[in-house]
Amino acid sequence: MKRSLINSILTEGDAFIRSFGYVMPPFAYQSPSELKASDHSMIRERGMGWDITDYGQGKFDELGLFLFTVRNGLEADLKSGNGMLYAEKIMISRDKQLSPMHKHFVKAEDIINRGGGTLVLELFSSDKTGEIDPSADVVVPVDGRLKTLPAGGLLKLEPGESVTLMPGVWHAFWGEGGDVLIGEVSTVNDDRNDNKFKMEIGRFASIEEDEAPKHLLVSDYDTFL
Repeated sequence: MKRSLINSILTEGDAFIRSFGYVMPPFAYQSPSELKASDHSMIRERGMGWDITDYGQGKFDELGLFLFTVRNGLEADLKSGNGMLYAEKIMISRDKQLSPMHKHFVKAEDIINRGGGTLVLELFSSDKTGEIDPSADVVVPVDGRLKTLPAGGLLKLEPGESVTLMPGVWHAFWGEGGDVLIGEVSTVNDDRNDNKFKMEIGRFASIEEDEAPKHLLVSDYDTFL
């Protein structure tokens, strides 16, 4: 992805988020130099901040996701059972923009439609080897009630509705009828190690630096900080 495109997506995404009354934390708007000059150790260590990905495929409008990690604990917290065991994200899934089929090994997450169009999720259970089970039903909590879907069933969430996805539940999702603002409340998030994709793709975008970054992405921290 070109940095100029990422900068444009950041501006558009921030406006979309604000249109629903969600206000980002102050560190979201620091320039790269301001972030570098500040005490950024916790932000960097926990992977907090902007994340725009095309999964390395170069077709963001078709295959991509806009994310911002607002807060996050550490793997050590989970292992000890004490401390900050949770994470929060705000995301945007554009109309017909696929976030591809994947599962998490550790993370349990609530996916919440915060506004906009309909959020559609395609769901599968894992088989005994951890791969997609093409025949088993999927049982997921939807706003406090268990819902059973066939393998590959489509769960449609309208604004205000949510689903809980436990580790091992394979899921892909996209917006329908408009862009969707998505909330995610989960256990500790580790995007570098806790995703397994069905497709042979990367988690982060490869960036062509055709202009200076407006704000750093989580994947920029190692390079710029």
